[in-house]
Amino acid sequence: MATEAQATSTRSGRRPRGRYLGWLTLSLVALVLVSASAVAVGPADVSLPDVIGSIAGHLGLPGVAVPPLTDSIVWQLRLPRVLTAAAVGAGLALSGAVMQSVTRNPLADPYLLGLSSGASFGAVCVVILGVSFALPAAAFLGALVALVATLSIARVGGTITPGRAVLSGLAIAQLAAAATSFVIFWSAKGDSYREILNWLLGSLAGSDWTSVAISASALVVVGTGIVLAATRLDAFAFGDTSAASLGIDVNRTRWALLGAVALLTGSMVAVSGAIGFVGLILPHLVRGLSGPGHRRLLPLVAVLGALFLVVADTLARTVFDPRELPVGIITAFIGVPVFILLIKRKRSAAWA
Repeated sequence: MATEAQATSTRSGRRPRGRYLGWLTLSLVALVLVSASAVAVGPADVSLPDVIGSIAGHLGLPGVAVPPLTDSIVWQLRLPRVLTAAAVGAGLALSGAVMQSVTRNPLADPYLLGLSSGASFGAVCVVILGVSFALPAAAFLGALVALVATLSIARVGGTITPGRAVLSGLAIAQLAAAATSFVIFWSAKGDSYREILNWLLGSLAGSDWTSVAISASALVVVGTGIVLAATRLDAFAFGDTSAASLGIDVNRTRWALLGAVALLTGSMVAVSGAIGFVGLILPHLVRGLSGPGHRRLLPLVAVLGALFLVVADTLARTVFDPRELPVGIITAFIGVPVFILLIKRKRSAAWA
C-alpha cells in the first residue's frame, strides 16, 4: 500500500517543473511590483523613485534624496503596512493549505474553523486588561483552544467529516464572537470601542515595524517548519492508514501541524485582526497551478497569499478615500462567493 500511495502521489503531483518555476517567478515579480505601487498610492501620492530612495536611504544604500515628509510617509506609515499585509496574507494562506490537507476538508481555513475568532477573543481580553505586550501569546492561546474545541466536537466515532468540522467551527466561532462582544460591551469605552471593532473586522491600519517583526518572524519560523513537513502533508491525502503505513505517527504529526497553524494564525490575528477567507481561497486556486504536491504548493500559495492581501488592503484604503474600509470586508466580499461555489461543487455524500 505504501508503494501504491507513493506512486499515486508522484503521478498526481507531477507538473512540468519549468511551468511551476514560471508561475513562482511571475508571482514573486508581481508581489514586488504591486507592493512598491501600494507604498506609492495613497492620499498623498509618492513617486516610485522616492519610494526606492527612501528605502535605499534607510538601508544605507545609494539613492536619490527624499524630502523628510515623504520619507516619513514611506518608511513609517506605508511600508510597514504593506509588509505586514504580505506576511499576514502568506501566513493565512499557508494555514489554510495545511488545515485542508490535515483534515482532508476542502472548506477548512482558520476563519471557518473558529481559530480566528478564538484568537480575537484572546487578543481583545489582553487589550482590555491593558497588557498589550501579551497580545501575540493571548491570540495563540485563543486560537489553540478554539481549534481543540472544534475538532473535539466534530469527532464522532473517531472520525471527523468535512460537514461536522465546518459546523463545529462555525459554532465555536459564534461562541467566541459572542464572548468577545460581551467583553467589549462591559469594558470598552469611548474611542477604544471603535478601535477594537475596526480591528475585529480585520484591519491593517495600525501596522508599524513591531507588526512587521511579529508577523514576519512567525511566518519565517513556522512557515519553514510547515514547508519541511511537505512530504508528511502529502501522506495525509491518502488517509490515516496509508500515512501510518509510511511510518508516520499520525496523531502526533496531525496535532503538531495543527499546533503550528494555531501559532501562525494567532500571530497574524494579533497584528491584523480577524481577516477571513484568505486561507480558503488561495489553496484551491494554487493547486490548479502547482498540483497537489505540497513541496510546490506551499511556496506558491504563500507568495500568492501575500499578493492577494496586499491588493485587498490597497483597495480597502484607496477605493473610498478619504474613508478606509477594514480589509476583512474586502476579503469577505471576494471569499463568500467562492465559498458558495465550493459548497455547490461538493457532493452531498461528502457531508455525511
